[in-house]
Amino acid sequence: MEDRDRLLRQWSEQLIEMFELDGTEVDVDAVLALAGKAAHSVVRPAAPLTTFIAGYAAGMAVGFGQADSATAQRSAIEAAGAACPPTAEDGERQ
Repeated sequence: MEDRDRLLRQWSEQLIEMFELDGTEVDVDAVLALAGKAAHSVVRPAAPLTTFIAGYAAGMAVGFGQADSATAQRSAIEAAGAACPPTAEDGERQ
């Protein structure tokens, strides 16, 4: 598991550098949790679509000066997660 986490963080850092997003922090765990929620509550292909749209929304919020990067990311991830239909597992946790 540590190896996977390390690889994901390195990949994230590589993409941040490639897209010249210096100073951007990505909450990898939150993004993966959102992807999992979308995959299990909608259909599996909803995972990358949901995370892409949440990321796009966060980027637009930052670009228009509506929020800083961390706030925009957190808000977009929370909103997308809340939009996912509840699953049987959600009911068990409440």
